[in-house]
Amino acid sequence: MKGIILAGGKGTRLFPSTKIISKQLIPVYDKPMIYYPLSTLMEAGIREILIISDEHNIVFYEELFGDGKHLGLSLTYKVQKKPNGIAEAFIIGEDFINGQNVALILGDNIFYGQELLKTLEEASELEEGALIFGYWVSNPESYGVIEIDNKGNVVSIEEKPKKPKSNYAIPGLYFYDHTVVEIAKSLKQSKRGELEITDVHKAYLKKGKLKVKLLGRGVAWLDSGTHDNLVEASMFIKTIEKRQGLKIGCIEEIALKKDFISKEDFKNIIKRMPENSYTEYLKRILKISF
Repeated sequence: MKGIILAGGKGTRLFPSTKIISKQLIPVYDKPMIYYPLSTLMEAGIREILIISDEHNIVFYEELFGDGKHLGLSLTYKVQKKPNGIAEAFIIGEDFINGQNVALILGDNIFYGQELLKTLEEASELEEGALIFGYWVSNPESYGVIEIDNKGNVVSIEEKPKKPKSNYAIPGLYFYDHTVVEIAKSLKQSKRGELEITDVHKAYLKKGKLKVKLLGRGVAWLDSGTHDNLVEASMFIKTIEKRQGLKIGCIEEIALKKDFISKEDFKNIIKRMPENSYTEYLKRILKISF
């Protein structure tokens, strides 16, 4: 399975911080926001990843990660000329997807939890249809919402409904078979002038090929799209990291843990880094891992 990170959007909710830089490059506590969605795809075992952003910011992502080989990844980059909706990612990435199954994660979504690893690994084994997640929230009217029957099947999907039929919001992490490209190409723009990801899910639902996995209390989902969300996410990550002494979203550590890279590769990464707390953490990981 391949992966796409959509790091586009206007970033209007984080203005003026996003006046000259993509919101996904803004730090969430001790690392750029995009580290977290990248680490999520890596935890799912996905190594071929496309990063999509606007023309101004794409060069910064290329400078940040390069071709990804140092992490045992294959990273490529493409431009979304203007924010035409999440589903456009599949049209932009058609050549990259190349008839294979694909996962899409939004660049401002952060996931954390012990049970998450198994869930991601199972999701990446998807063979047919689409798999989305459901996460219980107190304000479902702010999200895409799924209605589920007593057998766990999706009954309906609504985008930011005034009267939600459930409290299960759909986080920005989705898994699809290769037909998602043709589905995206068949969509019509919504009233907002965008190709809506909700319409992609409705197409799979109509075919009877939409599955949902409910994320339990052991998983945290953080959306970093507003200033308050950004501070809350930073404080959450700081609290966990300080308490446990383990980092969240550390892509170098995950690359080593998943055997994407060797011990020697890991040492070389450390050698190229400046002396700081992040580098010291990687040195400690090297000592306790072997």
